[in-house]
Order: sequence, then C-alpha cells, then structure tokens
Amino acid sequence: MKPDFAGFTGNTYCNKEDAEMKDNEEEMGVKPGYSRYDKKEQERESKYGPHYKWIALSNTTLGAVMVGLDMSILLIALPAIFNGLGVNPLVPANISLLIWLLLGYTIIMAAGTVTIGRLSDMFGRVRLYNAGFLLFSIASFLLYLSSVFIVGAAGAISMIILRIFQGIGGAFLLANSTAIIIDAFPHNERGMATGINQIGFIGGSLIGLILGGVLAVVDWHLIFLINVPIGIFGTVWAYMMLKEVASIRKEQKFDILGNMTFGAALVVLLLSLTYALLPYGSSSMGWSSPFVDAGLVVGVLLLAAFAYVEGRAKDPMFDLKLFKIRAFSAGIISQFLASMTRGGLQFVLIIWLQGVWLPLHGVSFENTPLTAGLDMVPLILGFLVFGPISGKLSDRMGSRLLATLGMAMTAIGFVALALLPVDFGYVEFALIIFFLGAGGGVFSSPNITSIMNAVPPEQRGSVSGTIGTIYQVAFMFSLVSFFTLLVFGLSTTLPASLYQGLVGQQVSPSVALSISKLPPTAALFCGLPRIQPNEDYDTAERAFGYTSGKQLSHNRRAFFPGDHIQPSG
Repeated sequence: MKPDFAGFTGNTYCNKEDAEMKDNEEEMGVKPGYSRYDKKEQERESKYGPHYKWIALSNTTLGAVMVGLDMSILLIALPAIFNGLGVNPLVPANISLLIWLLLGYTIIMAAGTVTIGRLSDMFGRVRLYNAGFLLFSIASFLLYLSSVFIVGAAGAISMIILRIFQGIGGAFLLANSTAIIIDAFPHNERGMATGINQIGFIGGSLIGLILGGVLAVVDWHLIFLINVPIGIFGTVWAYMMLKEVASIRKEQKFDILGNMTFGAALVVLLLSLTYALLPYGSSSMGWSSPFVDAGLVVGVLLLAAFAYVEGRAKDPMFDLKLFKIRAFSAGIISQFLASMTRGGLQFVLIIWLQGVWLPLHGVSFENTPLTAGLDMVPLILGFLVFGPISGKLSDRMGSRLLATLGMAMTAIGFVALALLPVDFGYVEFALIIFFLGAGGGVFSSPNITSIMNAVPPEQRGSVSGTIGTIYQVAFMFSLVSFFTLLVFGLSTTLPASLYQGLVGQQVSPSVALSISKLPPTAALFCGLPRIQPNEDYDTAERAFGYTSGKQLSHNRRAFFPGDHIQPSG
C-alpha cells in the first residue's frame, strides 16, 4: 500500500523516492532501511564512484564550518576590532556601527538563503554552492585588506559592507550543503551525514568564540584572514570534485513576486529588530520608535502577502503544502525553537564571563577574551561528542525519540544555568554547558534528517535553504530577546548604582554623573575589555569595580545581572 505523502509520518521513508526504495527492498526480501546497495545507490556509485558521497560530505562540512565560524568570531573580538580601528563604539553615532558589524552578516544570510535554495533547485545545487565558496573567500580576503588599510568610521563601514557580501556567499553555501549531502547519500546513512555537517556548522559557530578570543589577543586582523586559505582550498576542491547528482526539473519559472515579498518581509523585520536594540530618544532601547513599530507591522503584512502569493503560484519559491506533512512542520518548528536557545546564550555567556566572572576571579582585561573562549570549550565538546552519535543512532531507530530527548536536555540545562549563583564554581558551570552542548548535538542531526526525508527530492534545495533561514532568523530573535532582557534589567537601577559607586571611589560628581548617564547598551558593552565609557581608563575601571583589590558585590542567587551588581568601594 502506497503512503499518502501529505500526511505520512514515518521516521525513515517520508517521500516518494524513499517509499519506492522501500518497496523494491521488500520485493527482494531485504530488511527495510539497511540496504546499502539498492538500485539508486548502485547507479550513483557507478556514475560518480564509491567514495563520492564522502567527498560531498567533507567539502560541504568545510563550507559549513566557515559559515558558522564567521557567525560568532566577531562577538568576542569586537572590542579589539573597534580599538584597532580607533572608533569608540559607545558614542551614540557609532553604536549602529557596532550592531551592524555584528548582525549584518546574519541579516543578509537570513534574507537570501531560501531564495538561493530555490534557485539551486532550478539551476543546479553544486553550481551555486561553488559560486558561494568563491564569493565567501574573496569577501574574506577583502575584509582583511580593509582591516589593515582603512581605519576610523570609514573602516567600520567598509567592514560592514564586505561582511554583507560575505553573508551572501555564506547563504549560497548554507542553502545547498544539506541538499547536496542528501542527494549523495542513501536514505539509511543520511542521519549520520547530516549530523556531521551540522557539527561543522554549529560547531564552527562555537569554535568561533574561542578563535575570536585567541586572535583578538594575538592580532585582530587575523580574524578576517583565517578563512582565506580555507576558502581557497575549499573553492578549488569544490570546482574539481563536486558533481550535480540531483535531477533538475526543466522549464521551471522563478517566482519573482514570492521572492520579493519574502525577502522584503525578512529584511524589514530583521532591520526593525536590529534598531530595536539601539536607544531611541530618552528610552534605553528602540521598541518605542515609530520606525521599529511600523517595520514590525509591515514585515508581518509582507509575510501574509507572501503566503497569499505562494498559494497561487505555479512554481512557488517555497511550497507551503509541505506544512501538511507532519514530520516537516514539526521539524521546522522544533528547529526554530532550538535555534532560539543558541544565539542569545552565547552572547550572555560571553558578556558575563568577560565583564563579570573573570575579572571577579582576578583575570586581567588583556586576557579575558582568550580565557572566556577557553571557558566555553565544554559547550563545544558536548556538541561534538553527541552530534555524530545521535546522527548514527537516528539511521537505526528513527528521529522522533532522539530529537525529543535533545530538546529536553537543553531545557534541563537552561534551568540548571538559571540556578547558578553569581559567583559560581567553574566545574559546575562547565558540566552544565557540556550538558547543553550535548542536548544540541542529540537534537540537531535527527531533526534535520527527518525534515529532509519528508520532502520530495526536487524540493530539497529550497528546504535546505529554509532550514538555514530558520537558523538565522531564530538567532536574531534570540539575540534581541536576550539583549532586551539584559538592557531592561540594567536600565532600572544601574544609573543610580554607578553614580553612588563612582562617588564612593573619589570620582568627581560631574564625571560620575556623566558616566551614569551612559545608555544601558553602552554600559553592557563596557563589560568587555578595551571598550570603555571614558578616555580616562582608570576612571572607567573604577566605574565597573575592576581596580586592583576591588570586587563586585552581590546579595542574592541569580545568574543574570541586574540590580544585585553594583560598583564596590
């Protein structure tokens, strides 16, 4: 009996191609789901060689590492970059430069990944993937040159523009890597393969935290150069070795209206969220800005227009009927929620480690980037250890149980993190973030494999792009949510606490008043080394309680900073 693909909920065979494989195996008396040498696999091996699938996996994983690395490598190194450029990011006119340098890369990837995925279904996944590797490499090299030769605000603007081009290259890579892997591997090995690829992407974003801390201490220019040799090697390797395995359906039309409404909706929404992080008038954040409010409304209306257009398009950019497949819709929602936990978590941990916990334990400003990165290693190890194990297990026992277990582990890890005291011990902190990383590893591969197995082969490019877009959009929502909570907590009591603490340390009332009026956004980044609110370094140090022999005071258990953190006298 043939399955109804609009509602089929099996874990392994969720599309027509896989169901036909299953029927063939049953006729031959082969146990379903475990035949390596079915007809389609034999044809692949005969045409491309028995090792092609490993070539596809290793190259796409290398690309995933590069894209993930550049999502986070600037987060821990921003102070060193702005210090090197000679730009004070806390001056109101420059705060937007800080935000855009951090988030511009993510915004452009989120807005373009689905469109590029659709184009790859029309013109070839490998062709567009190769173009992405080349564009990413060129942008990385130009970023390095810009960092060396252009300084000041012009240097920051130059970097923002080049990071946008780098994000376009990243969108080409991200939109096609999963689809290329699914095309190259048989159905009973896809969990393992996508698990390794996801380790590359998410592991790369975690490794970027460490690498950013190391290179910020050694030479911040190397942050932009690190991808160049990797990109050159990957580009040449991709052009020489990758083959177009997918069958490209001819006479497809590009859905111009659908792409325009979807791209515009994401750009407007993400821009609104970005500017919501900036002060507006007397408010510490931009949520009261008419621009932000109007952008959110317009963005939602454009998404509604996109859904209307796609429901009537002959060749839609994204087939909304896929949401009738339970395995697909549940996987997409789960992916969004899981991704929401990562971006803001990294941001908060870095701010907390660099700005509070490490100085509290005697680590100098110069060493906090590197030390903070190293302290995050357990998070990476948890993901790297459990990601491939989970992917391999999902090939044998299905995705649902493992994906559910991974999300449950993540929830438990967050509860444990919230219960940590301000002055926690590192061992308990390391165990908790290792557990969080393990939860992410257990969840990621089974969930993505379930999504990709649930859709028709000819739509894997657009679905792969959708997964990438979901990750980027969720990262932005996560960052904005965490940032808003932090700034809201700081804005209530920080100004009075700063003023009293500074006066108590013999700082003149006029200087103390000036520093206490800094927006909470600036105060938050003052927790990072080399970003200071005043040209007088000693005064700024005293403002946040980092002078020799001083400590932060706290009076209750809570992990997140708020009114319990005050400058000490």
